[in-house]
Amino acid sequence: MYFDHAAATPLDSRVVAAMQPFFSDNFFNPSSPYAPAVDVRRAYRSAKQDIARAIGGSADDIIITAGATESINLALKGVGGHVVTTAIEHHAVLETAKQGEYTAVPVDANGIVSVDALRTAIRDDTKIISVALANNEIGTVQPLRAIAEMVREVRRERREAGSRTPIYLHSDASQGVGQLDVHVARLGVDLLTLNGAKMYGPKQVGILWRASDVVLRPQLNGGGQEQGLRSGTENVAGTVGLAKALCLMSEHRVYETGRLRQLRDTLQQRLIDAFPDAVVSGHQKHRLAGHLHISFPGLDAERVIFALEARQIYVATGSACAANKGSRSHVLEAIGLAPEIADGSLRLTLGHLNNEENTARAADIIIEVIQSEYKRAGR
Repeated sequence: MYFDHAAATPLDSRVVAAMQPFFSDNFFNPSSPYAPAVDVRRAYRSAKQDIARAIGGSADDIIITAGATESINLALKGVGGHVVTTAIEHHAVLETAKQGEYTAVPVDANGIVSVDALRTAIRDDTKIISVALANNEIGTVQPLRAIAEMVREVRRERREAGSRTPIYLHSDASQGVGQLDVHVARLGVDLLTLNGAKMYGPKQVGILWRASDVVLRPQLNGGGQEQGLRSGTENVAGTVGLAKALCLMSEHRVYETGRLRQLRDTLQQRLIDAFPDAVVSGHQKHRLAGHLHISFPGLDAERVIFALEARQIYVATGSACAANKGSRSHVLEAIGLAPEIADGSLRLTLGHLNNEENTARAADIIIEVIQSEYKRAGR
């Protein structure tokens, strides 16, 4: 019973079928001049057009990368200048921002960043603001449209003052895709990151969409692929797979969001009924439908994780990156969660592999395991 879709999603069988020909028969380098390679190039271009339609952009403005981390690096380093971001961003954003000058703006107890606080953090040399559409640990959805309007106001003020320093809004929407609208015009962003691994698509392939007026410096040099911004032989199979996955997610988003919300709310209520002092983190209204971050004060979450694994239930304590480092989540610290609560935190993220039956069964087992752990701790 898998409840860690925020960390990785299985490949959809329809995605596998779309990719398969490009591993075997259609293996040609799309830059080669002969007819079979031209056909592969055409398929690659068609996949990028499908991606563009799904997010409301142009295929010419889509850069295929090796995942969200590379896309984020290209966005932040490619624009340069002072970076404004939030204290709960993914490590890919924070660690990249740390390579230069940056300001990480605090969030409130629900994980929401204040638009006014972001505005205050902007300096004359600020060129990019990076705010994730939704947080990967607690699921909180940020007021991106309001942030976008603020960025446009700053841009107008700079023009009126005669400043030629650009300012752009970047969003890592990897965690929100499939549950939230990622249409770039409606979000109001200038750059958008997506990741195939989070949408039942292939790992190690992602995109960076950038508005046509955004100037980027390439971070990889070579043959000049991807408009000179990401050199290297094109990942045709990965791009075709990502396009298929994104189209499927877009087509079924409304239904799937409703289904996941119902499962999540039922699971949350079961756990709260059993443990009234449990703490649910993340904004209760503006939260991803499939996310449940819940803490059990006084427990060691790692012990709970291992006990659940023994019962074939897979959950997380937080982001896979933080868990791998064995460190306390910077997200939970940023929202002010006390250590004795944070250390008993579980992140349960639902997706295609969950249904009413296995979610109900998982709730039963989680309750049993936590009751056992509390008993062992003498509570």
